[in-house]
Amino acid sequence: MDQTKLPLREIYVSCSSHREVAAAIKTMIVRGAPAIGVAAAFGLVLGAKKTRTKAYPSFRKEIEAIGDLLIATRPTAVNLLWAVERLKEVVRQNRGEKVEKIQELLEQEACGVLEEDVKANRAMGRQGQILIPDGASILTHCNAGALATAGYGTALGVIRAAFEAGKNIRVFVDETRPFLQGASRPGS
Repeated sequence: MDQTKLPLREIYVSCSSHREVAAAIKTMIVRGAPAIGVAAAFGLVLGAKKTRTKAYPSFRKEIEAIGDLLIATRPTAVNLLWAVERLKEVVRQNRGEKVEKIQELLEQEACGVLEEDVKANRAMGRQGQILIPDGASILTHCNAGALATAGYGTALGVIRAAFEAGKNIRVFVDETRPFLQGASRPGS
């Protein structure tokens, strides 16, 4: 989903190449550290699947270049770097395999990145919701929900888990825009 168009429009963006994924990360169509990491992992898979080489040395060189391109889109995004390096390590650890097998392993690893994020967010939600009393009023700032992750949410995952636990809570969201968060408008 193009997060730069929210909340006024829901526009879904399909990426069919690693370059399209890189552009989506760079232009903040994809926001949120976990979501960026997952997107980058699958971007690397897209690049790996489109390679024409069958020789390991040139395949590894291509994967390194694709990974570097993805990392350059948001060099301070820790999850992005972590996910790309994790997939690059799959390539390094499987130098004796055929390229087709490594491509499969990369996709499995990217799926693992996604699944682990959802599991971690749900676990965080279960543990964090314990701290939220019934009847609480919560102020949240920034995008820390399902759109910022692989599908559940970090800070909003805690709030979501509290709601799922049957707690009567009120949530106030003061800002989720992708650019200039916390900045006041000129003249205000």
